[in-house]
Amino acid sequence: MSEWTKLKAVDGHELSAYVARPAGTPVGAVVLIQEIFGVNAHIRSVADGYAKDGFLVVAPALFDRFERGLELKYDGNDSKRAYELYGQLNPEVQLKDVAAAYEFAKQETDGKGIGVVGYCYGGLMSWVTATQGVRLKVQPSCCVAYYPGGIGKYATGEPSCPVMIHIGAEDDHIGPAQVEPVRKAHPAVEVFIYPGAGHAFNRDQDPTKYRAEAAKLARERTLRFLQTHIA
Repeated sequence: MSEWTKLKAVDGHELSAYVARPAGTPVGAVVLIQEIFGVNAHIRSVADGYAKDGFLVVAPALFDRFERGLELKYDGNDSKRAYELYGQLNPEVQLKDVAAAYEFAKQETDGKGIGVVGYCYGGLMSWVTATQGVRLKVQPSCCVAYYPGGIGKYATGEPSCPVMIHIGAEDDHIGPAQVEPVRKAHPAVEVFIYPGAGHAFNRDQDPTKYRAEAAKLARERTLRFLQTHIA
């Protein structure tokens, strides 16, 4: 079962969030953070998938701060618009929206464990949540970052929870210069590199990016990670 709801961030901003609910009592919750294309059909399908695994999933609409109800495709003018908006994003501001989703998940699951899973910009936000969320009273049970562009800038931040990172070996957005500082600063962080996969390899609605084998393996690892630390 899925629905849209409204959240309120600490600065008073009201935003939408897609909520996917499991068939029975949730084993825990996942805050799912979008790519730069909004809470579109792909992100909603990912949310629905984790709901089928027993989690309550909340996907906050980060772009509501600029344009409400925005769902973008991966080419043409939509892609151009996505990158324009990307330039306006500020992790410290978007963390407030993630915190609002976290608080909703906390209330809905009666204090059960909450994980954060993000993709692309959402992957970066997952890492930022792990390292900076405590100042907004966000204490995830674990965080998972898929191809987190820009993570090198935040590599020295200390995670407050276990973290797993997935990156394609052919990712032209995230090279060794971003990955190695994280490995060096945080040996306990699990970093998986996927041969033959590039950026956005989990995006199954984009055949130019999707790599089924890597996506399947990354999801299996992510699910085990969530079940270990949440369920």
